[in-house]
Amino acid sequence: MRILVADDDKEICDLLEIYINNEGFEVEKAYDGQDVLNKVEHLDIDCLILDVMMPKKSGLEVVKEIRKDSSLPILMLSAKTADIDKIRGLTNGADDYVVKPFNPLEVLARVKSLMRRSGYGTKDADTDELEIGPLVIRKDQHQVETVDGVPVQLTALEFGILYLLATNPNRVFNADEIFEKVWKQESLVPAKTVMVHVSHLRDKIEKATGGEKVVKTVWGVGYKIEN
Repeated sequence: MRILVADDDKEICDLLEIYINNEGFEVEKAYDGQDVLNKVEHLDIDCLILDVMMPKKSGLEVVKEIRKDSSLPILMLSAKTADIDKIRGLTNGADDYVVKPFNPLEVLARVKSLMRRSGYGTKDADTDELEIGPLVIRKDQHQVETVDGVPVQLTALEFGILYLLATNPNRVFNADEIFEKVWKQESLVPAKTVMVHVSHLRDKIEKATGGEKVVKTVWGVGYKIEN
């Protein structure tokens, strides 16, 4: 997935890039409205984070241009609450908005929600779908939901752990193996790191499924998912 971050403040672009990269998404950046339109036209963009106040072409003008022939998910950023009425009033315009100053985690959550709801850029993802227990895992879309359609919001690392265990049902992976395959680097304390992420993964799955325990612990050995 590739996300375009557009703001004339380069520090904001750089900050959002860090958080988005940490979730496993690619990032493109643009600093004026015309550059946004050029990148949307020539690159494979899955979501746009767009500031209202942009040089050359304003964010609102950019939205109107994009909406002529695209359903690209768009999240607007605004430093002025007064601009929100304009954003809300756009016909077939922005999908969502966040007011500055913002928490980058909130922006990221909004973006993931937009992409999940829209399914934009995921036409071929169903070819890589895995169903195990109460969960449906779509690797290409980086999405997990219950068989009843309840979304399970996972970080890139949590998704990696789940996918590793789900594609190797009944096999027990110890912490070293999980860390090596998911983090793809060495660590002096893989057991503790993996344990924390598995705990978060379990909590999210149990909340979405009404308490089902999908990831099992084999005490003294590691973790597995039973088929």
